[in-house]
Amino acid sequence: MGPLAGLRLLEIAGIGPGPYCAMVLADMGAEVVRVVRPGPTAFAGRPSHDLLSRGRRSVCVDLKRAEGIDTVLRMVERADGLFEGFRPGVMERLGLGPDECLARNPALVYGRMTGFGQEGPLAQAAGHDINYIAVAGVLAHIGRAGQPPTPPINLIGDFGGGGLLLAFGMVCALLERVRSGRGQVVDAAMVDGAAALMTVFHGAQQSGFWKDERGTNMLDGGAPYYDVYETSDGRYVAIGAIEPQFYAELLAKTGLDAEALPDQNDPTGWPVLRERLTALFRTRTRDEWCDLLDGSDACFAPVLTMAEARAHPHARARSSFVEVAGVAQPRPAPRFSRTDSEIQRPPAAGGADTDEVLRDWGFDASELAALRDAKAIA
Repeated sequence: MGPLAGLRLLEIAGIGPGPYCAMVLADMGAEVVRVVRPGPTAFAGRPSHDLLSRGRRSVCVDLKRAEGIDTVLRMVERADGLFEGFRPGVMERLGLGPDECLARNPALVYGRMTGFGQEGPLAQAAGHDINYIAVAGVLAHIGRAGQPPTPPINLIGDFGGGGLLLAFGMVCALLERVRSGRGQVVDAAMVDGAAALMTVFHGAQQSGFWKDERGTNMLDGGAPYYDVYETSDGRYVAIGAIEPQFYAELLAKTGLDAEALPDQNDPTGWPVLRERLTALFRTRTRDEWCDLLDGSDACFAPVLTMAEARAHPHARARSSFVEVAGVAQPRPAPRFSRTDSEIQRPPAAGGADTDEVLRDWGFDASELAALRDAKAIA
């Protein structure tokens, strides 16, 4: 099942965006083999919770040994694609760079995931999501007015601008290969991907619609009709009543339409409107507001934790979460009418499938024994 069924991909295991890319591709039906190195791994002893590793088998190969490198190159000959997440130059020093791999398989799509890209003055700098989105011009615009930028969890650089765009790039190159018959290198940098996610705001800022001061605009918590409010039980609700008809529905449902309020889009009146909405939402519990506003055109939603989201009636109706090996997790997205995606298998412990995978990829028993004797596989 899945629209990518039949594709064979190699993931040179790393952290964060690389595994997320692999998970997405495996969810869509590709056979993705995770190549891990000897040594401790994340979620050791409880691999079923390592959800970014779901959907694929794992082999353990020592990339410091010549026999290990040759093992991967032999797999490259049978693969449609390979992707890695090391700093620029690391794969070349190992003998697994694009030149070596494309020489073995000219039709290979070779994906590269880095923070700052393969070249440029920061290419070799260490960093994490927070650094990449800072340089990309994203972090400066997240947070409340008059306060420092708020570090978001690593959705923007690692997963959205990184892993997801690498997966998109891999699929684009694989589609192009159908026409040309040739592979190529996909250079996915988190700093580029995070910047790309900000495209609409670059236009808005240069037109004068969007102000540089964070927390003062329509979508960054500046507008009181697009914000989060505390309820009487210490929980929160989210309001996104941007359009006039939705804003009117919010006022009507809450009874505020009978009051004299500032114009919705007059920023000089926003402090007064925010004060009134803050007081209003503190008069009821979150669930009481749900009883009043759920399903209406007021653009309302309760702010749910992960556990609450899994139990929400809408999520249950759509089966948005599934349980695999006793662990609840988001189901693959998006959905397809004919070749729907699915989680192929629970996460595997590092190297758990080494012999099985290598046999499937053309290694015989004597070759496996020789690789194990050479400590090239584990």
